[in-house]
This record gives sequence, C-alpha cells and structure tokens, in this order.
Amino acid sequence: MIGGGPAGLTCARVLQGHGIEVTVYDADEAVDSRDPGGTLDLHADSGQIALEDAGLLDAFLARARPEGQAKTRRDHHGTVLAEFTPDPGDEAAPEIDRGRLRRMLFDHLRPGTVRWGHRLVRVNPLGDGGHLLEFADGTTVPADLVIGADGAWSKVRPLVSDAAPRHLGVCFLDARFDEVDSRHPEVAAIVGAGHLFSNDNDGRAVILQRNSDGVVRGYIAFRAAPDWHIAAGVDLTDRESIRAYLVREFGHWSPAMRTLIVRNDGDYVPRSFWALPAPLTWDHVPGVTLIGDAAHLMAPFGGHGANLAMLDGAELAHAVSRAVGPDPAATLDEAVGRYESAMFARSGELAVSSNDALVQFFATTDEPDLPPDHEQEHRDYLARAEAYRRERARGRGERAEA
Repeated sequence: MIGGGPAGLTCARVLQGHGIEVTVYDADEAVDSRDPGGTLDLHADSGQIALEDAGLLDAFLARARPEGQAKTRRDHHGTVLAEFTPDPGDEAAPEIDRGRLRRMLFDHLRPGTVRWGHRLVRVNPLGDGGHLLEFADGTTVPADLVIGADGAWSKVRPLVSDAAPRHLGVCFLDARFDEVDSRHPEVAAIVGAGHLFSNDNDGRAVILQRNSDGVVRGYIAFRAAPDWHIAAGVDLTDRESIRAYLVREFGHWSPAMRTLIVRNDGDYVPRSFWALPAPLTWDHVPGVTLIGDAAHLMAPFGGHGANLAMLDGAELAHAVSRAVGPDPAATLDEAVGRYESAMFARSGELAVSSNDALVQFFATTDEPDLPPDHEQEHRDYLARAEAYRRERARGRGERAEA
C-alpha cells in the first residue's frame, strides 16, 4: 500500500480483518508529522460503511461532531441566504477532524503495519504482475499487488493511466482561527457550529469550518492560475503581503466579512484545486490498482472525495479476500478488475458533479448560487446506505450459492 491517508489505512484495516498481510508505506515521518488539514463529513452511504466494515463505526461516532453538520450560506455582505441545523440524532454526515480520523485508523492497525518515512520514487514492473518498489532512501521492496493510495500526484497511477490532474482555475489560502470563542467571538458567531459558505457571485469566496478544540479553519478562495502570486507581486512567505492583496481583492465585501479574511492566526497556506479527467477509467493492469484521489481526484464540493476513498479501500480489501482466502472465488487480478469496474461506476458521476459544482460556485453570475436541500440530502444518504447494504448482501448470497 502506497499512502497512509484515510483510504490506505482503511484498506489496510479491512485487509487485516480478513487475515491478509499488508504493509503501508508513507512519505510522512509519523502519523502526525504534518498539518493534516481541516474537517471531513463522513457520509452514511460511503465513509461510514467503510468504517463499519473496519469495525470502527462506534469509535468514529464517539469522536465525531454531529452538530458540525450545520451549514450557513451568506452573501459577501453577510446576509444569510440559507441555513441548515441538523435534527437531534442526525448522524447522516457527522464531522471529524482529518488528524483525528487518521490517528484513529492508524491506532487500530497491527504495530509495524505502516512504514513511515518511505517516499516512493518509482515502481518497476517485474513481469507476471509483480513489481519492485524503489524508495528515496534506496530501499527496494518486491510486491505481488501494489495499491496506489498516494493521492493527487500518485507515483503508482502512471502504471495504469497517463491521466494527470488539471487545475480547475481556483486557488485558495488556508487560514485558521485558534481559541475562536474567546479570541475571535465575531468569527465564532458567523461560522456557528458547522460550516459557512460565502461568495460574491464574481469568483471570490470564503469557506470556514468549525474544527475540534476551539479551532475554525478557513479557505479564502478566488479564481486564479496556480502562479497568481507572481503577476500580483505577492510574497507567499509574507503574511502582510498576502493580506494587502486580499484587502484589495475583497475590498467590496462588508467589514464583518473581511474580518474572516484578514484576522487569522498564523500564516496563510497557499493551495489550489485540481482534478483528474472525469469519469476516469483504465484497462486493468495485473498486480496494480488505485484507490481514492489517486483514482478519481475531484473538487471537494459535495464532500465525496474522502468518503469514496475510504469505501474504495474497504471494497478493494473485500475483493482481495475473495481471491486469496482458503476457498478463492477468483484470481487476484479477476477480483481487482471487478473492484475497479465497480469503483468506476461509483465515482465517475460524482466526480463530474463535484467539479461542475465548483465551477458554478465561482462563476460570475447575477443569480445567487443557493445550496442544496440539506435535509433531503441527509435522507438520501441514509436511503442509499440501506440500498447499498441490501445490494451487497444480495451479491454475497449469489456468490455463496455459486
């Protein structure tokens, strides 16, 4: 397994539940050696199914924040356009900090499963489906199945596809507010218990998320090329240089909304939105496959990326177990090929809709981009979860009869 994010760790946990040996290689020095990012909502019809397969759904719910499902949409003057507050007991898509999720998954793997500090350089085919992994420290490792869970810039993907991520025309600056309730009460009041989405219908937006431990993380986003700072004369290492640029760009926003842009604690972290061509498919290559962003990198609108990644991991683990168990129902490559076909069908349409939603949110328009009906969205998550379980049980019953 290349990559120790939620997809790779979920897959490893489910594989171990089937009694299958797996080693995870990750470039990070430790599970918590870098900032993992903000918060995730895990959907009942995908991420939660994967955690249930991993035996970790209760552990997740004990750490999750159902109240974090709340959402507010405002315009750039601060006017509330729409609000959603989850009902008591609503666990259709609770929030969890990325770092807490990664730590939970890691802590439930067998000791020694993850080899930290291993940055993959290349994968060399050996013939007959085998591959040799080469790492930056000179280590080489042979493998009979290589799973690329290594994200947007996957080193494994070129073995199955020449597809590369394309920039979606939007960049953003990751910012944070610490001890928000006491030090930034105005920010806490605007964000509430969950998420704030705000845009000006002309390519600029602020998206803020309540995290655990009194933290709010924010994304100040705008249409731009990846090298926008060069033409703008902005020094990305200089907080005040960035703030001066944002004051100009967001000068037509109300004073209260500009507070969300220039009062953050710490430095801004520049990022940008990229996506793979969607829907992306490939012909199966013996001995290698992909899960998560390595397979279907998409815009974050809709929150499908991490959820699909974890479900990919669980479903691939089940597929592998049907090929290497005491009574195999298929060869390893047949099983992996079937996983890929199902993954393509599961992720393709969602990738297209997520990318389209981002473009629409940042479009110049006279019509406000109103959010979906979140109450209906949550009912749909639960209904699809039940349908997914029924279909899975039917498939297992057919295999048992065969």
